[in-house]
Amino acid sequence: MLKHRGFPGRLPGTDFQFTIRRPNPKGVTPITRRERRPDRRAPDRRADTAFVKALWEAFGEHPFERGNLDAGRLSWLFGREVLPATDPFDPADYEALLVLDVAAARAAFPEAFED
Repeated sequence: MLKHRGFPGRLPGTDFQFTIRRPNPKGVTPITRRERRPDRRAPDRRADTAFVKALWEAFGEHPFERGNLDAGRLSWLFGREVLPATDPFDPADYEALLVLDVAAARAAFPEAFED
């Protein structure tokens, strides 16, 4: 499992994690598309925004390996702002390639792209 050095481990001051420390011994947690409802709590929206910003700063428009990125956090964005970079795509593979859909991410999280 690739560890993304320099990538934030969590949203500061919260328990919202962005990375995992080690592979799951029971098997890889698959990435699944989770529906975001308009009435999501503000802390959840802040975590999504911070995660998109971290993805943008770390990888930009380039494909990246899932590695130690948290499957739960990726699942909130998967299929919209984060897309598979290869076909076929294995959602339960630490080496799976993903890509940030910058246009969708800017539309959903404009504050993540402000300087």
